[in-house]
Amino acid sequence: MLTATNIEKFYGKLHVLKGVDISIAKGEIVSIVGSSGAGKSTLLHILGTLDNADKGQVLLHNQRIDRLYGKALAKFRNKHIGFIFQFHHLLPEFTALENVAIPGWIAGRKKKETEERARELLDILGLSERLENKPHQLSGGEQQRVAVARALINNPDIVMADEPTGNLDSANGRELHRLFNQLRDQFQQTFLIVTHNEELAKTGDRVVQMKDGRIIHQG
Repeated sequence: MLTATNIEKFYGKLHVLKGVDISIAKGEIVSIVGSSGAGKSTLLHILGTLDNADKGQVLLHNQRIDRLYGKALAKFRNKHIGFIFQFHHLLPEFTALENVAIPGWIAGRKKKETEERARELLDILGLSERLENKPHQLSGGEQQRVAVARALINNPDIVMADEPTGNLDSANGRELHRLFNQLRDQFQQTFLIVTHNEELAKTGDRVVQMKDGRIIHQG
């Protein structure tokens, strides 16, 4: 489904990615692990079209997404890719329901239809009683689940998560990974997760190890 070939990235003279190849199948949970500076987040950002490679190509469903720019890229990203970050990036002035619905509204979907989908997702994630709560009224684990629902609102082909448990305690971290597995089993949702937590990484389908800008093990 998602394939990247010979990805290279430089920041000045620093060679961050050194010819990375990776392929991810639909319904697969793939975790990327490695020490700080290995290039994990840089690779995730390139695969998610948040950054550009200096060399190589990225295809999603055989479409060259590395060749998209401007409005076409923004539209494609909104429709096909969901994101979850370590810091939830919820908008403080909006409720949980509104935070989840925002990407759907940006995509031009009908307000009522989008809110119904947001309610459905928040119910699946155990937050049906928290729809009208704003972020400061939610626990860290609840905020991250709102962020998961937001990533899923447009039924993306793949959800990319950058250190999603980094701001959670151990119990909430394990719960989030169980949730990813539940969503994979229930909806065939694909996940690509960057994490330092190798124990939690092993709860997915495959662990990819990176070192010094290269993949040294594909799992």
